[in-house]
Amino acid sequence: MNQIQENLRRVQERIARAAERAGRTPESVELVAVTKTVPPEQINQAIQAGVTIIGENRVQEARQKKPEVLPVTWHMIGVLQTNKVKYAVQLFEMIQSVDRMPLALEIEKRCARENKVMPILVEVNTSGETSKSGCLPEEAPELIAQIAELKYLKIQGLMTVGLFSDDEKLVRPCFARLRNLAEKIRAMHLNNVRMDILSMGMSSDFEWAIEEGSTMVRIGTAIFGPRHYT
Repeated sequence: MNQIQENLRRVQERIARAAERAGRTPESVELVAVTKTVPPEQINQAIQAGVTIIGENRVQEARQKKPEVLPVTWHMIGVLQTNKVKYAVQLFEMIQSVDRMPLALEIEKRCARENKVMPILVEVNTSGETSKSGCLPEEAPELIAQIAELKYLKIQGLMTVGLFSDDEKLVRPCFARLRNLAEKIRAMHLNNVRMDILSMGMSSDFEWAIEEGSTMVRIGTAIFGPRHYT
């Protein structure tokens, strides 16, 4: 067993234990392996070990690596600039980082040309950190109601990044906020809107996120080790 296989096994065990603590099954939490700066050969090792979804932060990196990676589902999880949308709709099966109407409209336009329906998550800034992207929680219901009118976008849920801290008492409320927001939006009974996915939790905090209701965790470092930036 190589290091990536061993790391993945440990992560899956931790996901299962966290889900059980929350009274849920391990299968209720999907794993997105985050492959920012990870070379294709290591991504392929993770896929061979059972990874079925990978998350990329940058369109350009995904374009370079995808031809060398085994067939899996690709999610866009980073900031998406409108001028990169034309590539993103061809590369990804889900865009998790939709946080403003102009971006949604550009995705709609490009998907119409491709005749492709794009599942999306609306990214919400639940930490209040100005360095993080995402719409404000109080803006999310109106944004979602507007996006719901579009033909080629299907809202599947919400995404957030927890506060950058190792203090559980500070990080957990970010995840609780997203769960509560999803419940509020669910109660609006909007057409074309589902709240099936809560994408929250990364290598440093995914167990807290699962205990707060996460259905999808985005994990890179705990699988692939520290990132190596060139």
